[in-house]
Amino acid sequence: MNSEFYSNHFLLEKVSEGIYAAIAKEGGGSIGNAGFVDLGYQTIVFDTFNTQQAAEDLKTMSKKITNSPITWVINSHWHGDHIRGNQVFRNSTIISSEVTYQKMRELHPARIKKQKEGLQGLADYIDSLKEQLRNNNDRKLEHQISFLSEFQASLPTLELVLPQQTFKEEKTFHGTERSAKLFTLGGGHSYSDAMLYIQEEKVIFMGDLLFVHTHPTFFDESSPEQWRGILKTVEELDFKIAVPGHGPVGTKNDLKELINYIENISQIAKTSNHVDDIPLPDKYQNWSSPEIYKQNLKRLQELN
Repeated sequence: MNSEFYSNHFLLEKVSEGIYAAIAKEGGGSIGNAGFVDLGYQTIVFDTFNTQQAAEDLKTMSKKITNSPITWVINSHWHGDHIRGNQVFRNSTIISSEVTYQKMRELHPARIKKQKEGLQGLADYIDSLKEQLRNNNDRKLEHQISFLSEFQASLPTLELVLPQQTFKEEKTFHGTERSAKLFTLGGGHSYSDAMLYIQEEKVIFMGDLLFVHTHPTFFDESSPEQWRGILKTVEELDFKIAVPGHGPVGTKNDLKELINYIENISQIAKTSNHVDDIPLPDKYQNWSSPEIYKQNLKRLQELN
């Protein structure tokens, strides 16, 4: 990509004809991945990142590359790093599952209000981290300061923009170049997780149902059993490229790896009493966010 398509927040990657993945950079205002699909005279944007700054870059690049209006914007699930850029796309039709819409409407207003009220506290915290950085040149700390500064910059003008349309199980979009199917198989990672499948190009956007070389996050709302079941169903589809919610662009093999991860960690959580003593398995040593492994084990024990 030339400098015209450079962003501090993500790396834009062409994954197939007319299909681009926007892979979040550490320390930027994205957190999660996003992307867009050129259907021909209309464009679908999949997820809108954690900040307006990141969303603005995505919108600009999408328009330049496709030379088409952004007709549809999909929110894969309700979590902030996939929907907080929605206000940048308020002139497009934002769509989500019915459950995602309800959760966004129910849970985000209070969160955003609290975060805006905590702006001074956030500024003080960032200053304290900068002080630490002066004494300790730590790359991880640099990324944290950079990410929190993006978050801080987004808050004063942040508005919650809800989807204007919802769907139940699936919806198909037809363009002059290609078609795309939006669908949900229920909840696994969140209360409801939606995916976008472009069969002709053998590409699927999976939101947070897929983490690639990155420890997935289990929340109280997550259902490991349902999550695994959804991945097994999706594995049967005809695709070569899977764009995850976190981590680099993957393949069908990455679904297998995540299915195995969920099976392994669920088994350990069931059979072990002392989670703190369990070492991180060798095969996950190089995955991003290793600290999440213990959190996941503890959460799964609580679910059991």
